[in-house]
Amino acid sequence: MSAERSVTVDVHAHVLLPSLQAGVEQRAPELVAEAAALELRRNGAESLKINGGMIGSRIGKLTDIHARLADMDEQGVDTQWVSASPNHFYPWAPEGIAVWAAGEANRLIAEHVAHAPDRLIGLGLVPLQHPDRIVEYLDDAVLGRGLAGVEISSFAGDVELSHPGLEPFWARAAELGCVVFLHPFGCSLDERLDRFYLSNTVGQPAENAVALSHLIFSGVLDRHPGLRLVVAHGGGYLPLSIGRSDRAWTARPEARGCEHPPSSYLRKLWFDTVVHDPIALRRLVETVGGARVLLGSDYPFDMGLDDPLAFVRSADLPNEIVDRIVGANARALLDAKVRA
Repeated sequence: MSAERSVTVDVHAHVLLPSLQAGVEQRAPELVAEAAALELRRNGAESLKINGGMIGSRIGKLTDIHARLADMDEQGVDTQWVSASPNHFYPWAPEGIAVWAAGEANRLIAEHVAHAPDRLIGLGLVPLQHPDRIVEYLDDAVLGRGLAGVEISSFAGDVELSHPGLEPFWARAAELGCVVFLHPFGCSLDERLDRFYLSNTVGQPAENAVALSHLIFSGVLDRHPGLRLVVAHGGGYLPLSIGRSDRAWTARPEARGCEHPPSSYLRKLWFDTVVHDPIALRRLVETVGGARVLLGSDYPFDMGLDDPLAFVRSADLPNEIVDRIVGANARALLDAKVRA
């Protein structure tokens, strides 16, 4: 690490856990088959075939610590926050499989980051579709395994992020001061996005926007102001179209579940830089503030940023804001967790 520059932190990077996948397949082969059918319906055969080749070519990057560290050095990234590849969420799984998978993911992620504790920070998993068990596995991740927080999807089955059963989870996450990283897996639009890779290009930002809207309009952020929620993909469509949400809050009584205009809550969250467009990154900074944007790459997937630092610098932001985005904001967020 150079003493002449700030420490850089990538908050959006993934790890693949083959032994976890094998364990789920062994315990519930019929459910794995159902999940595969759902993936085919959502993504289409062409995208699934390409995904298989893309992931296959990146297995080393997703599993081997030496490959990860070498890529980080090449990118100029000093620290990565490592979270599970979203295919490990298992939102279709019944309670027994779901809780086993969450606990095993927490163990494996902790083992992975322990190989380079000065470079890697881990985020675990919780069984989102089983709210009665979610606090238990949040504690397992943060207190039991020493992880910085957990990664969650935008929804799981019939559990939206506004679900009343998640109130204990939000309260506990705020109490622990841990990171909650919101990263979608799949999109509820299903077959409408099964071609042209719309399942990702449209589906991911749409899911981010829907999930954040559930959190905001339901008052979750009013009730739990201490939440440290980091949102992948720059929050999707919501930060760029938040004016429509504010209008609904003003005009529609059923949209008044939150105390303040929806736009005010964006400055209480954190967002990564995986937006692929320098203009969109500038708009994100204008909307949420320079202290609320964090460097992300989506390493090592093909829809990520190959050179995340160069992308941030291409947005023509003030040097002070760039320094915050590429490292200072993430370090401050974790420092606040330590003090909590």
